[in-house]
Formats: sequence, C-alpha cells, structure tokens
Amino acid sequence: MANKPRAIHPDFKSLLHFKDQKIVDLFTDLREYILEIYPDSNELVYHTHALTAVFSISEKLGDAFCMIPIYNNHMNLGFNKGTLLSDPHKLLTGTGNLIRHIDVDAPKDYRNKKVKDLIKAAVDFAIKDMDKPTKTVGETISKIKKK
Repeated sequence: MANKPRAIHPDFKSLLHFKDQKIVDLFTDLREYILEIYPDSNELVYHTHALTAVFSISEKLGDAFCMIPIYNNHMNLGFNKGTLLSDPHKLLTGTGNLIRHIDVDAPKDYRNKKVKDLIKAAVDFAIKDMDKPTKTVGETISKIKKK
C-alpha cells in the first residue's frame, strides 16, 4: 500500500481500549479495508449507544456510505442507505427504514469480492446522492463529546 494507514482518532482509540481485543483487531482490519477501497472517505467517529466509525464522502453524516458500529460483544458493517442499494447476493440484513448491515465475526465476512462490490456501490450511490460538493477529503473528525 502506497499510503501509510490513517491513525485512529485519539478520542475513539481511548474508548476502543475498553473493548475485547478480538473486536479491536476486527475493527482495525475492517477500517483499513474500507479506507483502502475509498481512501478519500472522511471518517466521523461517535460514541452513542455504540462506538461507531462512520465513513462519508463529505463531512456530513447524511453523505455517509457505511459505518462500523461496535457494541458490547459484537460489531457489524452497516450501510447507511442499505435499503436503496442493489444487493444481488442478499448480504444485507436488518429491518430499519434505510440502514442494513452485515454481521462481522471474522475477516472472511468482509474481505471478499461481494462485500467489496457492495462498499463500492454504496460509495457510488452516496456520490450521486450528495447535495453539494465537499471541501473535506480524507479526514477523521471526532464527534465524541468529552466529559
């Protein structure tokens, strides 16, 4: 890889530290995979009901194409507008109005052509769906409230 991996934001890393090492390793690998597929993505990090890294084509959550929410004992690869994506391999699950996800237990769950194609389709959809061009490219932006 030509570019060095993007560092995990310190606000996020301080909370990731409390998760099981298997989850940390999976998150780190999946995050790197998403950034390899779309290096220009902005990463918005949140801590709400889950510790979440959201990947967006702008600095706005509304322009996000996928996310990695980390819960207490599991994580998944979420697609913000999953119900609007073509999913010929029936990879996506969930019942929300827009969001769909893929359960992630091991790298094989996402390091494959079907998921890579789905991520690329989500990026393409987000670009076409974006209201106005972004000035922010390839940044990590913390939305985590400091206590």
